[in-house]
Amino acid sequence: MKRILSGIQPSGRPHLGNYLGAMRQHIEMQENFECYLFIADLHALTTVKDPKLMHDQTYDLATSYLALGLDPKKTVFFKQSDLSEHAELCWILDCMVKIPFLERAHAWKDAKQKGNKDVSVGLFNYPILQAADILLYEPDLVPVGQDQKQHIEMTRDIATTFNTTFGETFKLPEAYIKEEVAVVPGTDGQKMSKSYGNTIEIFAPEKELKKQVMGIITDSIPLEDPKDPKSCNVFKLYKLIASKEDTQELANKYMAGGFGYGDAKKTLLTKILEYFAEAREKYEEIYQKKDFVYGVIEEGNKKAKETSSKTLEKVKKKIGYIR
Repeated sequence: MKRILSGIQPSGRPHLGNYLGAMRQHIEMQENFECYLFIADLHALTTVKDPKLMHDQTYDLATSYLALGLDPKKTVFFKQSDLSEHAELCWILDCMVKIPFLERAHAWKDAKQKGNKDVSVGLFNYPILQAADILLYEPDLVPVGQDQKQHIEMTRDIATTFNTTFGETFKLPEAYIKEEVAVVPGTDGQKMSKSYGNTIEIFAPEKELKKQVMGIITDSIPLEDPKDPKSCNVFKLYKLIASKEDTQELANKYMAGGFGYGDAKKTLLTKILEYFAEAREKYEEIYQKKDFVYGVIEEGNKKAKETSSKTLEKVKKKIGYIR
């Protein structure tokens, strides 16, 4: 059975982009793969500086996964910061990588282009920690969005550099990208991202969720005129969670005219509430069971450490730290 590994940052409430681009895949893949999934709270420290927020969002993310169907018996679900192997291997890999290599990373180049002078060393070093996260667990596949493909390529390059220097050690992982949801549009048409403030949060209270959906930016074509569904952000989101029949029915309404964007947004909101109804109910139930949630993480930490410690020991032997 092939192994997959993925992580997601606790940097805000899970949104449709998180779910469609990653979380849904994680839940589906646990049926046919050996799955390792972690809460990437070390990475989140680059943006989250409030300890209460870090704690609350970590718990919220764990609860969200369990509500959506993550099975702790099928998936090793753990918290990154609880395993020191991630930081240890990150430092070892730091010593393998040259600065110009990291300057190629999209996140770093974007920050420089925007003239952001508050960028931390953590953001600059992000690809190295991500490489450590991946290589510790020797996965065959790493499910990512299209925007993360570069990081998998960088991980492969880093692993190859280490293998060339110290002998065959790391397995080279492959990126796994579902093209139809590689980029999920946000309420403003850009990629849905917490950093852009354009998200639709799947576990938000209904009133707040409605506000987010009704805030989706559309063009100004009059209600009575026909509209092109393919160019509409509302329709693009709808088709990602609706059946082919429902999607075609909505497309027909767009093209017939007499159907406004406000109507389309209400249709999307109804579909979101319908699609996530069971998960939203489970979320409210599981959120109250703190012992259960923390117990799942602790058990996952133990299983993850069994794997990560073996990999780190192999690395330490290769570099001469232990005999």
